[in-house]
Amino acid sequence: MKPKIILSRKLPDSSETRMRELFDAELNDDDTPFNRDQLTDAMRRADVLVPTVTDRIDADLIELAGPQLKLIASFGAGVDHIDLVAAKKKGITVTNTPGVLSEDTADVTMALILSVPRRLAEGDRLAKSGKWSGWSPTGMLGHRINGKRLGIVGMGQIGQAVARRARGFGMSIHYHNRNPVLEAVETELEATYWDDLSQMLRRMDIVSVNCPYTHATKGLLSREMLALLPAHAYLVNTSRGGIVDQSALGEMLAEGLLAGAGLDVYEDEPDIPKSLRQLDNVVLLPHIGSATIEGRHAMGDKVIINIQTFLDGHTPPDRVVPAML
Repeated sequence: MKPKIILSRKLPDSSETRMRELFDAELNDDDTPFNRDQLTDAMRRADVLVPTVTDRIDADLIELAGPQLKLIASFGAGVDHIDLVAAKKKGITVTNTPGVLSEDTADVTMALILSVPRRLAEGDRLAKSGKWSGWSPTGMLGHRINGKRLGIVGMGQIGQAVARRARGFGMSIHYHNRNPVLEAVETELEATYWDDLSQMLRRMDIVSVNCPYTHATKGLLSREMLALLPAHAYLVNTSRGGIVDQSALGEMLAEGLLAGAGLDVYEDEPDIPKSLRQLDNVVLLPHIGSATIEGRHAMGDKVIINIQTFLDGHTPPDRVVPAML
């Protein structure tokens, strides 16, 4: 018998078709996120669960999993929605889909780096309002990007992809990471490493958050850290909302203690605080960093490879549990 695979959300048609060919795949045609009861039922019946970042799979839910569930093949790079410790304890392997979204996320990051200082969203609203009175020497003044210092928090694949783009716009690259990147990468990007995040923040014009969401990075950009940024600085976050103190950020933007922000992720998605939605100096996107057709197909391919490799008795190429613990 084919193994039972349950998908919590609708995936690209090509991915779903291939899963139906290979497995007994149960699809979610209307793409409505599973509620708690539906997730519990899926984990009790499935041999493999294919969730996404919208599914909160905590320790209590994992404890309810049936004995046949041995793999959670998550559709997405982040795994902060899954209790990895509980999964390991239960003997469940977790995989993700890393490495195929770096360029897409870097594109959106760079778009926000350009959009906020140049006030592109404000300009779009003005042009569409019918109230634009024409060109003016002092109209819609923003700040140039060339020559500005960009501080990247997290210099992994996405951070490096952002740095390469920013170099093309004449920006000076700085970064904070657990460890320095390879010397060849630093040389290519002409990047300056800061082991002390607080020292870097004090000197940056734009800060881009590109680190993964972990226990170590949760709340990393706290109110105290944000207060170190110069008043003329901009913050861009395309990683996870929980890395930044969202409440403090909103207050500082409203009070003019920061020049602006570009956000694609939020602490309690899909909820976006009204305090942020009301600000003109903030560009808000609906978590589209990885939203390309090419990227979604590549993610689906990775999920299938991880499942098939696991079912064949081998270690999946993108195993997260127990490899990262």
